[in-house]
Amino acid sequence: MNIHAERYGKGEKIIFIHGAGGNARSWYFQKEYLKASMEVILIDLPGHGNDAEGTGCDTLEGYIKYVHEVIRELGIDKCYIAGHSMGGAIAMSFALSSPDMLKGMILITTGAKLRVFPEILEGLKRDKERAVRDIMDLAFSKKAPAALKENGFKDMMKCKAEVIHGDFFACEGFNLMDSVNKIKTPALIICGNDDILTPPKYSGYLHKQIEGSVLVTIEDAGHMATLEKPNEVNKAIREWIASR
Repeated sequence: MNIHAERYGKGEKIIFIHGAGGNARSWYFQKEYLKASMEVILIDLPGHGNDAEGTGCDTLEGYIKYVHEVIRELGIDKCYIAGHSMGGAIAMSFALSSPDMLKGMILITTGAKLRVFPEILEGLKRDKERAVRDIMDLAFSKKAPAALKENGFKDMMKCKAEVIHGDFFACEGFNLMDSVNKIKTPALIICGNDDILTPPKYSGYLHKQIEGSVLVTIEDAGHMATLEKPNEVNKAIREWIASR
């Protein structure tokens, strides 16, 4: 299996997993800030980013297996794992199946169950460009600059429609509502107070269910908090890992 991973900096290892239709570039601000104090490892899931010609998955199991393979190929013993949205679902599943491989996890704008609007799944089959525009409208806070949303649109458009659809289909099938409380991996949970796709109550539920977790709410940020409010997200990650 070909893996697509980029490594920056030295120190505590933290693997970043992007969300549906995303890629490693979505962590640009986190990479630039955190590489000064830790080793940042960015991966492209199959069918995304540097593997855009590849085939994605329509269940999370395929992506979880890929993350396992990345960790094995890179020779990593134990690390932190950070996931945005679908990436957070992968991280939680990973914490349940392989807790011994993790020092901790950072869950960003995600949930124990990921609701997907039917119009997104249907729209991606009919008109990719219109559907991606609609996704961006939902993903960013109304306070986010238009240029930021446009960049997000251009980036997702690089991903094949069937791969984006497969990602959202996988998210729709994800449900850890009854088992998330079994996670014992230390967790930092970050949410945006303007998030429509995974509302703050999703993160609140995770915080209640995962013992010892820390919850940070970012003001004036939507589902793409990592891009909208990178300074606040970066500070939360750095301080939490330092405190450990």
